[in-house]
Amino acid sequence: MRQGAPVSSLQINKEKGRLLDTNKIYNDGSGSVDIRRAFADFMQWMPSTTKTERPMVHISLNPHPDDVLTDAQLTAIAREYMEKMGFGDQPYMVYKHTDINRHHMHIVALRIRTDGSCISDRNNFYRSKEITRELESKYGLKTAEREKVTPETPLLKIDPSGDLKKQVASAVKIIGMRYRFQTIGEYNAVLGLFNIRCEQTDGRINGREYHGLVYFALGDDGKPITAPFKASRLGKFAGREAIDGKYEGAKEKINVTPTKQRVADALAHCSGKDDFMARLKEKNIDVVFRYTDEGGIYGVTFIDHDTFNVLNGSRLGKAFSANALETKFSPSQEPDSRQAPTVPVTQPSEPSGQEPRQEPMQESEGNTGPDNRTQQQTPPTVSQKSLFDDFDDNSVPGLDLFQQGQSYNPDEEAFIRRMKRQHRRGRKP
Repeated sequence: MRQGAPVSSLQINKEKGRLLDTNKIYNDGSGSVDIRRAFADFMQWMPSTTKTERPMVHISLNPHPDDVLTDAQLTAIAREYMEKMGFGDQPYMVYKHTDINRHHMHIVALRIRTDGSCISDRNNFYRSKEITRELESKYGLKTAEREKVTPETPLLKIDPSGDLKKQVASAVKIIGMRYRFQTIGEYNAVLGLFNIRCEQTDGRINGREYHGLVYFALGDDGKPITAPFKASRLGKFAGREAIDGKYEGAKEKINVTPTKQRVADALAHCSGKDDFMARLKEKNIDVVFRYTDEGGIYGVTFIDHDTFNVLNGSRLGKAFSANALETKFSPSQEPDSRQAPTVPVTQPSEPSGQEPRQEPMQESEGNTGPDNRTQQQTPPTVSQKSLFDDFDDNSVPGLDLFQQGQSYNPDEEAFIRRMKRQHRRGRKP
């Protein structure tokens, strides 16, 4: 039985869940939860004064998918677990969820006693792990350890119905272990294949400069489907320092020749942009185009799933730059290629081969930011946190104080200006 991450109170009363049990909290036996009534009941047990910043705890217990347990068995397991963890006399609610491939329980409890003292959370992870092993043995359950994330772990697009934070964290960790990139734009190109976007956040908090990253889970339309996740909530591997380290390390590791040869072959034999993309897909390379408002190509990134290199077109050579590809695939050269100025949706190719050893990376050129048209919008294992945490509402405190940071690529900026001047002169886009 595996310990899970904290759960938001907003998850209660979803279609695939029901209230199993409560302690000192009203329960009408219907399986549904009156949130207002539950909150009022918890407040009745809350002392008038306390120094505890996190009065509530959220616990997730996840039996192995092969374990088929009745509601009565789940309730008994939850009660025994809470008793052993020191919460047996505390107000709590046990809620059953079946929204993933296994049934699991969420427990919401008050960690402050009526005298104002707080139940210690010291070594909770190790205590909880020992208790779950005891319960597995007692009830004949299979061990359900968290799967270890490796460079070979399969990468999947974000599933809006699943645990978004966990999916984003898992994908970001795997991509960082597997791929090499040198700019935020290249990083976003590969993240975008799996419906994730990263943005820089630069500003000041309490007089101190702040340079960080936030991550968005995206729908297939490229729009965020949740509040952004601060990198610190996903793990150190997702933070600014770690990603900057990967930029620097990639400079010495990337060999562009294999990718350049295959892209050159596809470009020499293609009949148009769509054929170019299809030929690259056959070679296990995804290509991400970025467009101006007028529909012109101003950026291109190649993602090679064989070498695990992510390369802006200009890194391969002038013939593969956005300027050159815009000229080759412009409507005057390719009449059938006129499309709405949106980023083409490409499904990620299945990576093959073994990941070459990587070492950590300074931020380089690239383009990113909140403007959805500047990157492909086809949009979260996990750092082991304490079992107990505060309410997880996916908010990013102080995010509105930050100004969005953006890397600068002078070649692409100059090309965009030329495109706009040509458009104002009456040239067709």
